[in-house]
Amino acid sequence: MVNVSIVIPAYNEQDRIVSCLANAVCQSVAPYEVIIVDNRSNDRTCELVERFIANHPDSMVKLVHQDKEQGLIPTRNFGFSVAKGDVFGRIDADCMLKPDWVEVVTDIFDNDPNAMGATGPAVYYDMPAKRLGLEGDNKVRKVTYRADNDKVLLFGSNMAVRASAWEKIKDKVCRDKQDIMHEDIDISLHLLDQGLKTVYCEHMITGVSARRMDTSFSSFRKYMQRFQNTFDAHPNHSRVHDTERTLYALYPALRAFYPVYQKYLSHRDVNPAERIWSREQHSMNTASRNRGGRRTKNRSIGEH
Repeated sequence: MVNVSIVIPAYNEQDRIVSCLANAVCQSVAPYEVIIVDNRSNDRTCELVERFIANHPDSMVKLVHQDKEQGLIPTRNFGFSVAKGDVFGRIDADCMLKPDWVEVVTDIFDNDPNAMGATGPAVYYDMPAKRLGLEGDNKVRKVTYRADNDKVLLFGSNMAVRASAWEKIKDKVCRDKQDIMHEDIDISLHLLDQGLKTVYCEHMITGVSARRMDTSFSSFRKYMQRFQNTFDAHPNHSRVHDTERTLYALYPALRAFYPVYQKYLSHRDVNPAERIWSREQHSMNTASRNRGGRRTKNRSIGEH
């Protein structure tokens, strides 16, 4: 069975980092390690991670610092350089992994030795109608996150790369000093350059925030332009569907509704990041107890 390292770049993520860690360690199959890569945070991110580690010493959570250079790409690369697993899971610091995420990723790479990168859909935990939203996100990613005759592109908030594949592309991935590209698509295209297989699994699910929609249209448009910028940097690759067109269509409604729903959550004193997988976590822990703990790598932070 492959070992999965979860690498989480973090910059000023004090609002969500504890929930992110809680979901990362509360898994049906525990990760080999969870690495928080701090990148010059000046809020309480590091303090909260250190407290989490102290309170959960057997959780395999590690805090490392990448202070040499500001930016997601050097921070991600540093995290991959210190990870020891057979597979590197890469998520954001505000992502909430479904409790079977590590198990699903493990099965993907165990069952398909040719799989070098894997990705899946996301559910927006701070928006309503989550089941419908997950179904929609799954359809969009299945259809539009493709390049070069239907080859899968990885999604940075929910992706995993085999360590041996990373070794082949780590010196080739773009540094993107101008910060105008999507680093996940860049990784995907470099994997495809090497003839390495990427796969999509609808059961590999994570929760993400819709906070990107709570920005001005000019900011949102600049972010969407990263899709084309990335393909412009890789002219030997092509795509049929433009993901950003779908997101542009969704933006007005989500932009209007997002702040309204946040007020509702605040009024009800609900932390959506903490609640997104509570039912699945309860079912997982109940099943584990009924099995007598036979799943040797099961962990729940509630048991610490």
